[in-house]
Amino acid sequence: MTLSVIIITKNEAANIGECLDSVSFADEIIVVDSGSTDGTREIAAEHGARVTLTDDWPGFGIQKNRALDLATCDWVLSVDADERVTPELADAIRAAMAAPGADAYQIARLSNFCGRWIRHSGWWPDYVLRLFRRGTARFKEVAVHESVLPQGAVATLPGHFLHYPYADLESFIAKINHYSSAAARIMHEKGRKTSVAGALGHGAWTFVRHYVVRRGFLDGKEGLILAVMAGAGSFFRYIKLLLLSRQG
Repeated sequence: MTLSVIIITKNEAANIGECLDSVSFADEIIVVDSGSTDGTREIAAEHGARVTLTDDWPGFGIQKNRALDLATCDWVLSVDADERVTPELADAIRAAMAAPGADAYQIARLSNFCGRWIRHSGWWPDYVLRLFRRGTARFKEVAVHESVLPQGAVATLPGHFLHYPYADLESFIAKINHYSSAAARIMHEKGRKTSVAGALGHGAWTFVRHYVVRRGFLDGKEGLILAVMAGAGSFFRYIKLLLLSRQG
């Protein structure tokens, strides 16, 4: 059995080298880039990846399906540039392909924030479906929060990704701003409505859910920061929806 690794990128020079090193056991690595200006494509090519450039940005789901369409191996592993495949996970992937018990596998992610591995706050084990037999799954074609839609049985692999989602607090804030705008547009297109009170309520409940219900307080000051940022992101999403509704 052979394995294709697919990765989409834009300005991931700080991450892509280590990411590609961690999946060097794959039979082919496909990188679909949407206009990087920081040397991402050159680094990827130096690491043996087959690099394709797209002129547009259609959203995460469509872009990942573009990468999937370029894969030629029996199995596909989708990896984000800010993730690393541990040696233990690599062994589990090879074992699953050699004696498959399912057509698709979900994998846990252990995420790092400000130098701390986050084991609560709703961040662990953070299962994501990423390994599947080619031809049995596609990505949901949405702008953000894309997921794999499998056709067959799904199992769970032992091991986990290492995930480095934010280089610093500024990048975290920028991602919250970007994601909240995209989510607000999607809700607006679906006819969703809200109010200032609704936005405040969503933000407050998101903070409580992350910090109390999901025990973010056990993650120390980083857990508090994450809960505050999650609440702010929820508030931004709904207040942007409110403004879109008024404009439209």
